[in-house]
Amino acid sequence: MLAAARTSSVTRSDGYKWIVLSNTTLAVLLATLDGSITIIAMPDIFRGIHLNALQPGNSFYLLWMILGYLIMSSVLIVSLGRLGDMFGRVRLYNIGFVIYTAASLMLTIDWLTGQAGAMYLIVFRLVQGVGGAFLLANSAAILTDAFPANQRGTALGINNIVGVSGMFVGLVLGGILAPIDWRLVFLISVPVGLFGTVWAYLKLQELSTPVRSRVDWAGNVTFALGLILIMVSITYGIRPWHGDSTGWASPRVLTLLGAGLLSLVAFWQIERRAEDPMFKLDLLRIRAFSFGTLSTFLASIARGGLLFMLIIWLQGICVSFTHTPLRAGIYMLPLTVGILFAGPLSGYFSDRYGARPFATTGMLATAACFVLLDRLPTDFVYWQFAGVLLLLGMSMGLFAAPNRAAVMNSLPPASRGVGGGMNQTFQNSAQVLSVGVFFSLMIIGLGSALPHTLANGLHAHGVSLAAAARIGHTPPVSVLFAAFLGFNPIQHLAGAHVLAGLSASARATLTGRAFFPALITAPFRNGLHTALLFAIVACLIAAVCSGLRGGIYRDGEVTSED
Repeated sequence: MLAAARTSSVTRSDGYKWIVLSNTTLAVLLATLDGSITIIAMPDIFRGIHLNALQPGNSFYLLWMILGYLIMSSVLIVSLGRLGDMFGRVRLYNIGFVIYTAASLMLTIDWLTGQAGAMYLIVFRLVQGVGGAFLLANSAAILTDAFPANQRGTALGINNIVGVSGMFVGLVLGGILAPIDWRLVFLISVPVGLFGTVWAYLKLQELSTPVRSRVDWAGNVTFALGLILIMVSITYGIRPWHGDSTGWASPRVLTLLGAGLLSLVAFWQIERRAEDPMFKLDLLRIRAFSFGTLSTFLASIARGGLLFMLIIWLQGICVSFTHTPLRAGIYMLPLTVGILFAGPLSGYFSDRYGARPFATTGMLATAACFVLLDRLPTDFVYWQFAGVLLLLGMSMGLFAAPNRAAVMNSLPPASRGVGGGMNQTFQNSAQVLSVGVFFSLMIIGLGSALPHTLANGLHAHGVSLAAAARIGHTPPVSVLFAAFLGFNPIQHLAGAHVLAGLSASARATLTGRAFFPALITAPFRNGLHTALLFAIVACLIAAVCSGLRGGIYRDGEVTSED
């Protein structure tokens, strides 16, 4: 113990903590950036591997290329945090850098096309998610070990905010690199990952005291199985089934969802009785940890699907913009600026005044920003949209940094790995659930108005009633994915035979850039209103949970508590 204390004192005095902050921040940036860089690059990836995104079965590949990374990291983070407590956090963190970098390299050499090429990318996206899970599971604990309690808010604030902003930075990078070559969205991580790997192996030191214990295999298996089954059910739930716009009533989805929930119930029972549980349920008795983690979950539910909705809005709906991934990414930069401005500042002040006032205000302000987004016209003036995004980013930053610092400060040193992993698991799982919820709400909103709107619009430009009615019953998820990918699907939906029977001007109108976005604007607006209303409610509940966390609390020290 004395040796560990002496090592900690020396490393903090010679600037070691800043090495830790910079290295772990680089790792978190990479891990979160890769969760979003593929979103904006999807049109180029699908063209590059010659896969038609509008064919009904291919929506599976699109979803798993995006969500597979998040699903894998969600499933593994708690287990890897627990193993970090047992075998050394730095050791597992370093392994994560190696796995992540190797998977990024493999993603750049996909020589296959069609569905085989898509499956290759999905498999190595899952492997990349494993590496990301190693990094995310241990980075916050390593950082907490290196910094004294009165500086953790600032350090964790910078680390967490850079991680959150990485989601949006990925959009710009994907927009720049994908049009050049889709492989570059994966290749860019390789040199950065190599640098981070060597740097981590040379510089990071183990400040924690690993405590060996039994691996909770039963808990690990039931937890992983439960999350995977639920998340797979989400990917099928947003696809059509037997004439319904979504598949939530299908036997397959209900079976997967029920089996997943039963597996999580079994996991809960196992953890209550396990001698060395993977999921330390007693940590939930810590008020600051339990309410902070619940706030994390609800905040992530509110914002997780927002990214997709904004991309659809910018890339597939706003006819006043040129529909390019890069421009859509650039238009979202005010969100990143707001996060980077407010996050470190709120983390610094939360060290002095506690997380509750900042995190609670951040959630209330986020709800207000969602109200403003809902009130914007679909064909908005950009400065209005940018102003709302800037406020939204500041609100998210105001919440995220103090909340993460409060959660990590509340944990006993020996449980920082598993506790940080639990918090990150709730955050990542909520992002996947949020995508499912947002897409489902959007599809339901589209399904109520789309068939009539699409059929009437086509018939008004010379398409026969029978053909227009047939096209009007296109599954809403296909239309939504077309908007998400930023292209007009009318040529594919109508077919060459129908288009050949139209006048040249009608054919040019239907296959042009303006017709499809203008046609689905009203149905999209219905779906967006419902999705934003859901996000507003989630933010308000998160604000209540944040307010219930109590005053300033650090493990073994209550500075102020009500």
